[in-house]
Amino acid sequence: MHIRTLALTTTALLSALPALAQDGSDTRTATTLDQIVVTAGRNEAEISTLAQSVVVIDQEQIENANFGSTDAADLIARLVPGFAPSNQTLSGASETFRGRDVLIMVDGVPRNTPLRDNSRILSMIDLSTIERIEVVNGSSSLYGAGATGGTINFITKRGLEDGIRTTITTGVSAYTQDIGNSIAPQVSANVEGRIRQFDYFFSVSGDMTRKAYDGQGREMASDAMLGQGGADRTKQGNLFTKLGYENEGRRFDLSFDWTYLEQNPDWLTNYNTSPVSPDYSSPYVGDPLKEDSKYLTGKFTDENFALGKLAVTAFYNSIEKQSPFNTLSSVNSIVYYSGNRTSPTSPYNQSVLNSERAGINATVNSAVDWLRQGANLTWGIDYTYDHTTQELTDGTTVISPMTQNQIGAFAQLEVPVTDRLTLQGGARFDQFFLTVDDFVRPAAVQYRSSSAYTLWPAVNVTGGDFNYNSPTFNLGAVFDITEEAQAFANFSQGYSLTDIGSFTRRAGVNSLSEICAAYGALAAAYGCSGSPTYAINYASIAPEPQLVNSYEAGLRGDWGRFRGMVSAYLSTSENGVSYNVTTNQVSQQKELIWGVDASASADVLDNLTLGTVFSYVEGKYDADGDGEIEAGEYLPNNRIPNNYKINVFGEMRFMYDIMARAEVEYLSGRNVTSQDLPEVTLVNLGLSKDFGKSGKLSLAVRNVFDTSYVNPVASAVRGAEVPGLGRTIALTYRVTF
Repeated sequence: MHIRTLALTTTALLSALPALAQDGSDTRTATTLDQIVVTAGRNEAEISTLAQSVVVIDQEQIENANFGSTDAADLIARLVPGFAPSNQTLSGASETFRGRDVLIMVDGVPRNTPLRDNSRILSMIDLSTIERIEVVNGSSSLYGAGATGGTINFITKRGLEDGIRTTITTGVSAYTQDIGNSIAPQVSANVEGRIRQFDYFFSVSGDMTRKAYDGQGREMASDAMLGQGGADRTKQGNLFTKLGYENEGRRFDLSFDWTYLEQNPDWLTNYNTSPVSPDYSSPYVGDPLKEDSKYLTGKFTDENFALGKLAVTAFYNSIEKQSPFNTLSSVNSIVYYSGNRTSPTSPYNQSVLNSERAGINATVNSAVDWLRQGANLTWGIDYTYDHTTQELTDGTTVISPMTQNQIGAFAQLEVPVTDRLTLQGGARFDQFFLTVDDFVRPAAVQYRSSSAYTLWPAVNVTGGDFNYNSPTFNLGAVFDITEEAQAFANFSQGYSLTDIGSFTRRAGVNSLSEICAAYGALAAAYGCSGSPTYAINYASIAPEPQLVNSYEAGLRGDWGRFRGMVSAYLSTSENGVSYNVTTNQVSQQKELIWGVDASASADVLDNLTLGTVFSYVEGKYDADGDGEIEAGEYLPNNRIPNNYKINVFGEMRFMYDIMARAEVEYLSGRNVTSQDLPEVTLVNLGLSKDFGKSGKLSLAVRNVFDTSYVNPVASAVRGAEVPGLGRTIALTYRVTF
């Protein structure tokens, strides 16, 4: 379905609504430009003062636009232009931001695991605890590593009203192809309030999924993307507590978040079918996929600090992520060896990532009126400790255990040059101290054919100690064209750390030189000779951060009934990261990515809002390693699975507190590489009735026409076609008392 058809479909869905709408006045009291965000500059600021594009998803949007889904990645993908569409699984694999990495935070504390990248983050965040989501487009280093494409910060709720306020939410969803085998419940309970200077917020939630189906009624595979987990057969629980105390400009916050999930597949996956499917001849025999992560955060703020406004945050993250079991195949080309040549896959061929992260950061916002009236300086220091290991389920170590200490210092200056022009600029310097421990990479086998494989004996890996750093800079300007509109432009730098865990996990087979060094004449088929050493030394791997330069310019405005933003960007890097699924290796080459983001909404009537989200992204890299980016050298699909993403929506408020939302999603796919990803158009509908004190009832239908399609994002991960989810219905009831 082409863009013209998409527009006609949306018009048809919304054309009959105005006749049913109630009369009323526009209740908007503030513009989007007045919204206060804290993520962009580590300090409270209005959007109108920021030199970059920012999207804020408030609590009302979270409730109205989720269509019964509890997946934060799905919500953000439909509301944020630069974020890639959801792959509809537990994983964030290929869900890039402007073709690059995204830093995910909760209350300003990163949840990424930089020493061993694991992207199962967004799907674990409980939206019932979230007040708003702040999304900053483009690269940034203000919070350290990870934000080369964008930053997503989830701001959690806290008690605001005196007394006790309780919210109970119950829901049920199912695939219409087989309601009986797919019906799945969800429930959450929040209790919040204030007692004089104390406030509190408690939340407990749980949900489960059963079988999942595509648009043709076929059961979905439990692990369609190989080791990532799927959308079926899960049980998840979340516990969240936040306590606060404030007195005379000082505030203390303490929060604890515990998320637990298990996926228990019935079958392994057949990657030889198109699309991939459950392998009913191969029952699943491994342990469950599992998430068991805990996050403790404390924050102190002082409005009357001697040098300005002070914020100090301390945190401890204990993260455990267990992958599912997989066997040797043409897609899963390397597995750990069982010791049995007739059945080479180890029965423990699933790994458990453990990451302990702790840190403290201090931020001060100081007025510097001596420089210029209204000027201010945001500055501070960060310290982070990381310890990361990865083992098989029998305890065998599969990566070098790593410990890293990071110290960072930053300063960000904002100066109003005139009444209309404001300049912003800053710098950050991070120093890293990394220890990579010695370990033994277990024996592994590599797929050659359905009846043959190559055995790679165990390798002794020598680590080392490394010191490296990353200085970064940013500069931007905001010009008030009118009171309702601004132009903005910026240059910013961000960086990502090398996934050293992934590198050491493949020790001895990362390159031809490693194969020859470790195995000598045993690898004669690769042209190697000499005696095998069964050893690799990484004492000089010198892991340098991958620096990204971003350039952006745009316009934004809010004229009451119409709001909009458009920006164009370009990002470059000398040492970008591209994962090659064929060779199972990470390669580093020069990269160039460009695109356009836009969003707009209009109150066509007092009770009818129409809007759209649009993004275009494309990128190239030095594929042949000759130092130049040439024609045809496009980034792989796992970085950019869609060139165009368009979401057109309409919201209508009817009489008797009834609201309807219609939404059309268009994904263009991509056909510049050897794997052609098809386009897809989906329609979603939602209807809600607010009964006041008696609660709110919502009905949602996803993929209304039960379209059978290939999910381009999921298919990009391993190069195998993955079907998209079929039509689902969801009924939700929420009551507050």
